Amino acid sequence: MRSVFLAFLGAAVVWKTAQLLRNPHDAPLRSLTLCLVTAAASYPVAMPEGAADFDMVAFHGAAKLVQNLLLLGTLYFLMTFFLHSTTDEQAGRRRARREAALVGAVAAIITLCAVTVPHEELAGSFSSADMTVPQVAGFYLVAGGYMMYALAVAGLWTRQYARMSHRPHSTGLWVAAWGMTGMAIACAVRAVFVLTRWTGGEVAESLMNAVEVLLVVSIIAFVLGITYLGARSRYSAGRLWWSRRHTHHRLEPLWHLLAETYPETVLKPPATWSDRMRARGVHRRYHRRIVEIRDGLLRISPHLHTSAGGDVLALDPDELARRLRAAAAEAGSGADVPRLAVPLAVPDTVSRDDDARQLVELADALRTT
Repeated sequence: MRSVFLAFLGAAVVWKTAQLLRNPHDAPLRSLTLCLVTAAASYPVAMPEGAADFDMVAFHGAAKLVQNLLLLGTLYFLMTFFLHSTTDEQAGRRRARREAALVGAVAAIITLCAVTVPHEELAGSFSSADMTVPQVAGFYLVAGGYMMYALAVAGLWTRQYARMSHRPHSTGLWVAAWGMTGMAIACAVRAVFVLTRWTGGEVAESLMNAVEVLLVVSIIAFVLGITYLGARSRYSAGRLWWSRRHTHHRLEPLWHLLAETYPETVLKPPATWSDRMRARGVHRRYHRRIVEIRDGLLRISPHLHTSAGGDVLALDPDELARRLRAAAAEAGSGADVPRLAVPLAVPDTVSRDDDARQLVELADALRTT
C-alpha cells in the first residue's frame, strides 16, 4: 500500500511540475505544486531506513525535525493555494505573509526543541517518545497544533468551495476536505495524548494505532481528492486517444483505396522538424485521415453516381463499398464523367464523431467485401 501511494504521489508531483513549467506565473498552481513536492520529500526521512541514515549524518532527531519542517511547508503551501485561488492578488499576498510569519515561528520553536533535547530523546517514534521531557512534549505540541490549525482552516475553505461547485469538481473537493478534516482530528487527538503523557498518564496502544490509521487514511483521501479532477481528465483524454488511434487504424482500407486513386488528396507533411513531430500525434493523424478521406470521396463521387444509377445517399455501407471499388477502377482508367460531385456517407448530424463513425462503417464494409 505504501509503495502504491508513493508512486501515486510521485506521479502527481511530476504532473503538477510539468504544468508549472508551462505556466510559471500561476500562483495557485505554484503553491499546489510546492505542497505536493514538500509532502513527497518528507516521506524518505520519515521511513526508518532513511531516518537512521539522516540521523547518522546529522544528529539524533534530525530526521524527525526535517520531516516536520517539510510537513509544515506542505500545509503552508496548501493554505496559500486557497489564498491565491479565492482572494485578490494583494489580499492573498498579505495573508500569505502573515501565515509565513506564523509557520516561521513554529519552525523556529520546534528547531530549538530538537537541538536542545537530551541525546536520542527525539529519535524514536511518537508512540515511544518520552513526553515527560519538556522539549519532546513542546516539539509535538507546537508542530501538531499548527498542523491542526492549518488543516482545519484549509478543510473549512475546501468544504465551502465544494458546496458551490458542481460535479465532477465538487467530488474531488469533498474527498480532499474530508481528508483534511480527518488529519486535523488526528492531530487534535495526538495533542491530547501528548498532554496526558506529559503529566505522567498512559495512553492505550490500541488508541495510538487507531489514530495512526486515521492519519494514513486521511492523507490518502487528501491526495486522491486534490488529484481527482486531473486524474479524471487524464483518464478521459487517454480513452479519447485510444479511441482515435483505433479509429485511425479502422479507416485504413477506405483511405488506402482513395489515396491510390487520388494520390494528390494526401496532405503533404509539414516542412519543419517540430511540426512533423507534432503531426505524428494521434489526434492530428486522426483528423488528417478524415480530411483526406472526405476529399477522396468528393473526387470519386461523380464516378460512383454514374455506376450506381440512383440515390447514392440511400445505399447501405456494404453496397456503397462494392460500388466504390468499381468507381475507383473507373476513375483509374481516366474516363471522363460529366457529373457533379455529391457527398457520400454523410451522417445525420454535424458531429465530427458521427462523421468518423459513418466513415468507419464504410471502411469496415470495404474490409469485408
